[in-house]
Amino acid sequence: MEMDKKEKFNSVNHLTGLAQCLIDRNILVDLRNETSVAGTIVNVDGYMNICMENAVYIDQLGKQYPLDNFMVYSKYIRYIHIPEELPSRCFEWTTKRFYSRYSANRIMTGADTFSFADYDCVGFDLDNTLLRYRIGEMIELEYRTVSRFLVEQRGYSGRHLLQPLDKDFLQRGLIIDFHRGNILKLDPDGVIQQATHGTKRMAEEEIRAYYGDEKRWEVTNEYCRNMLVAWNGPLSEQIRTVLDYFDICATLLFGRVIDTLDEEAHERIGRYNVWPDILDGLVFMYSRDHFGANIGGYFEALKANPERYLQKASPELVRWLRELKKTKTTFLVTGSHIDFANFTASYAYGPDWPELFDVVVGFAKKPGFFTAGKPFVRLEGHDETEPMTAGQLERYGNYSQGNWRDLTVLLGKVCHKSEPRFLYVGDNLIQDMYTPSKYTTSDTVAIVEEMEAEGMRDCDAGHPDAPYIVSKFWGSFFTTRSGPGVEDASLWAALIKQHAKICVPSMDVVAKYPLDHCYNSFTENVSCNGYYPAEPLK
Repeated sequence: MEMDKKEKFNSVNHLTGLAQCLIDRNILVDLRNETSVAGTIVNVDGYMNICMENAVYIDQLGKQYPLDNFMVYSKYIRYIHIPEELPSRCFEWTTKRFYSRYSANRIMTGADTFSFADYDCVGFDLDNTLLRYRIGEMIELEYRTVSRFLVEQRGYSGRHLLQPLDKDFLQRGLIIDFHRGNILKLDPDGVIQQATHGTKRMAEEEIRAYYGDEKRWEVTNEYCRNMLVAWNGPLSEQIRTVLDYFDICATLLFGRVIDTLDEEAHERIGRYNVWPDILDGLVFMYSRDHFGANIGGYFEALKANPERYLQKASPELVRWLRELKKTKTTFLVTGSHIDFANFTASYAYGPDWPELFDVVVGFAKKPGFFTAGKPFVRLEGHDETEPMTAGQLERYGNYSQGNWRDLTVLLGKVCHKSEPRFLYVGDNLIQDMYTPSKYTTSDTVAIVEEMEAEGMRDCDAGHPDAPYIVSKFWGSFFTTRSGPGVEDASLWAALIKQHAKICVPSMDVVAKYPLDHCYNSFTENVSCNGYYPAEPLK
């Protein structure tokens, strides 16, 4: 039915009044021809024609054109993006909000903001995200367990393997070249800037001898283009990236085995095949069946002395999570099997920890969880039973395995929105940040404890396990050495900036702020950063 004249007049008055509330603000307006304009509104007339200053016009291809002045005629307006902070009484007559690939604040200032309040569904990883470990004790346990496995069950010499842990050799993000016996550190372009053979540092000339004058390898080139090819694809038989504190000791184990084999042969062998044995050791330690069976050494130690390896969640974080759940749909997606997750989460948060979430997913095989279609599996207690369809999933359910697509169907039902905004928070930069950012519509927050351990600008915060996280041998996690006294961004620093909204050393930092706190987030502008509470020292 066509709108009568009085109704149309009232509607225009409403819209004009709303637009006039935006005077002196940086506002983004989408136009009917699929272009947009951002600028400072200086006047709105009675016909809702909008005059802007210091404007930026954006064409259909995203190209931007700075203009001193721009007049937006009402008949060309498709949508005005209303700032979140505008009082609700100004626009209580409308309930639907649209989202743009652009932001007026980003376009006008080169900065952009992030707030947990902007999302409908907020999800978390568990280990090293909501649950903090005593990292030093955990790494010592992991190294002891796997080194003994290699000596006792795979027959390697203990001359190097059974030596005390060399903490300074450890760093997340290093890449193991299985067949050459090398360990690599890359820059964002895939150039191998630092490397060792075994645990022995390689000079620039040695790196070039292995990987060519440009210090590049086709395998790592492909890896930098698509990091999932090294997960289950053919590249997984050539390289492994050490991504978290559960496998961080793998580089030292690998390096010491290579050192031993070279010494026994009185030369560099040239081609090695030791990684399968190290992988067997990691699987032996972490196999989900071993938690209940008390096999492997790792789970037994945690169950016997949880206070030695796990930290209690802070009261501030517990309160923050409870406040979050009052207004948002919350979910937990962890790679840990549900029995181990229940043990650790109960220690950190108490037996009622599932009440913090609308949905709990265990043994989620990330990163495949975000890209593949593996069905969810029903749980009876801690035991898996039968596969489930998306339509069978229910709020407050605990499930195993599964996939992102089916989970979003459930989350949409819970929050009563057809296109909810998703956020996922985690510490593994490929599983929890890169993959959901690249392959789903979810935004991400990165948890990087190296910020706290290495130090931040004008910030006194420290990390109790810094000796296990900070490496003088490799340098900062956030940089790589491209020459004597020259440090550039590391592959991982670039990845964080590209795929995370913000980066924090722990969830305790987030819990200090209200849910609607606005953080500056990462943008393409090199001067803008989303590190909180402060930028790493680098």
